[in-house]
Amino acid sequence: MKQRIFSLVTLFLVAYATLQAAPVGTWKAHRAYYDITDVQQGGNLLYVLASKSLYTYNKNDQSLQLYDKTNGLSGADISFIAWSQSARRLIIVYTDGNIDLLSADGQVTNILGYYNANVTGDKTVYGVDINGKFAYLSTGFGVVKVNMSDAVIAETYNLGFRINYTYIAGGKFYAASDTQGLYAADLSSNLLDKALWSRVGDYTVRPKSLDATLLAQVKQLKPGGPKYNDFGFLVFKHGKLYSVPGYADNLPAVIQTFNGTDWTVTDEKPASLNHVFVNFEALSVDPNNENHVFACGQTGLYEYLDNKMVKEYSLHNSPLQTASTVGNNNLDYVVTTGLSHDKAGNLWVMNSISPSTSILQLKSDNTWNSFFHQELMVYDNRSWENMSGVMFDSRGLMWFVNNFYRVPALACYQTSTDAIKTYPTINNQDGMLLHVSYVRCVAEDLEKNIWIGTSVGPAYLSAAEIAEGGNTFTQVKVARNDGTNLASYLLSGVDILSMAVDGAGRKWFGTNGSGVYLISTDNQTEIKHFTAANSPLLSDIVQSIAINEVSGEVYFGTSKGLCSYQSDATKSADTMTDETVYAYPNPVRPDYTGPITVVGLTYDADVKIVSAAGYLVKQGRSNGGTFVWDGTGPNGKRVPSGVYMVQTATRDGDKGMVCKIAIVN
Repeated sequence: MKQRIFSLVTLFLVAYATLQAAPVGTWKAHRAYYDITDVQQGGNLLYVLASKSLYTYNKNDQSLQLYDKTNGLSGADISFIAWSQSARRLIIVYTDGNIDLLSADGQVTNILGYYNANVTGDKTVYGVDINGKFAYLSTGFGVVKVNMSDAVIAETYNLGFRINYTYIAGGKFYAASDTQGLYAADLSSNLLDKALWSRVGDYTVRPKSLDATLLAQVKQLKPGGPKYNDFGFLVFKHGKLYSVPGYADNLPAVIQTFNGTDWTVTDEKPASLNHVFVNFEALSVDPNNENHVFACGQTGLYEYLDNKMVKEYSLHNSPLQTASTVGNNNLDYVVTTGLSHDKAGNLWVMNSISPSTSILQLKSDNTWNSFFHQELMVYDNRSWENMSGVMFDSRGLMWFVNNFYRVPALACYQTSTDAIKTYPTINNQDGMLLHVSYVRCVAEDLEKNIWIGTSVGPAYLSAAEIAEGGNTFTQVKVARNDGTNLASYLLSGVDILSMAVDGAGRKWFGTNGSGVYLISTDNQTEIKHFTAANSPLLSDIVQSIAINEVSGEVYFGTSKGLCSYQSDATKSADTMTDETVYAYPNPVRPDYTGPITVVGLTYDADVKIVSAAGYLVKQGRSNGGTFVWDGTGPNGKRVPSGVYMVQTATRDGDKGMVCKIAIVN
């Protein structure tokens, strides 16, 4: 019997080797490792700090090891690293004050004492110096001494002013401050006593230079990843993840594209540009050509083909206008904050803060149309300040938001008639006015409702309300289940920065400081709440979300870079056949104890896992096009070795067996 099972195993390996994705629940960090700022040597390992990320290079076998929150680190953005030969550990200090110790064997020990300390004043760490087994952290208020062998905060010297670096010489401990000068105290004295410290000289800058020998050993390495950690705007299209920084914060004008394996970075500034080149805020991909991309931002609209800029659109060759708050045809501020292609391939562009334009169309034949709407003007002399989140819904309507405090609003535009409807106030079904400071984002769910994310929570316009031309938003009420028969509004008071709807109709909400929420299709259940504290999510500020509907991988662009989560929902199929439905991993080997995922199902399909003898092992319904089985039977234990049939029934009742799963124990 076992020989027969292993024959089936071989067949399944051939059939599904190229189709398997990561197990449900898997996290990935997509960190940049481009800009090397420090290299520390510990034995045969070189520890490299690059773009606030960490990796090691093993000089013996030339292997690379990336470190991030998915494999042990406690944080994301790293400020400093330093190796203690005495402790045989690397200290890792994050920008938020968290501290990790990384041993030579790869074990990570977290020291939360400083991160959790209630310190009056500046907790920023400005430098790290090693002496024996101790690391001395120069902070905004003094010096923190860390015992790297025992993994504890040993002492804190609160001097009351910023320290930039420290050193020990001639029996004295020196602390250099760029605001107060050079201070010292006898090592044999009580360094906790501020009175024993005295000013002994002026401050001198200590040059920070990389060890040239160590740098030469690592600068040719290629750890992969993007070039930048700025992912404020994400789009998943044509099987690729496209991104730009997404915020006007002096960020690079860059497009970073990920095909699932490799990154392509486009950030070259053409010599012909005679103005600043920063702050790409949005992009749109030609629906007919995955290599034809438009990006927009502070200084206009840019067209790219095959990762090369082919044209700049600005004052001289388009209807785009300079921001009215700047004037004088200033090329540094031709503010375009949103754009999207329609199905015909026409590009729609938002010209924010413009004197007399707002919505523009770049047709597929490369001609322009400009549409003026008084409803989109502020004080009659400039258009809405941050028209963004442009998207076309299933009806062909174009939606966008004004993500700005002056007129936080939603707008709906009919491209065929030039008709526009704006929603400058948000009133809910209970007649209550939502006092929103920002309307951040917009998305359509599977029921054709239009959702908005605001500074005080989510709300939606129902499909019926849209059809009737109404203005009433729905705030979902969730029962409190506390015996009062009362309900609370869904995520009330939570600042929603981003959202996406997955193949099961569930809503992913990215927030400004509260992480990510996954809400059920009926909006009544909080399925997941990921934070930086309880998951590998890089930051609780989630600026953008994009979903690979085929694999179910959900990408989160955060304030500290990009990460992703393998969800249990994919886009549903129109029909199910044994050629389009498959399971992974398949075969399931003895050492695998994770979830088994079936994909390619129709929406809300009834799924049964049945043994070869015909016994029902597990039953449930698909999430979009996906069903997840934990490999157990009715008794909660792992099922015996064998081949198990996946039987399905559509919502219309059509039944059939669509795939088989081989279990090997």
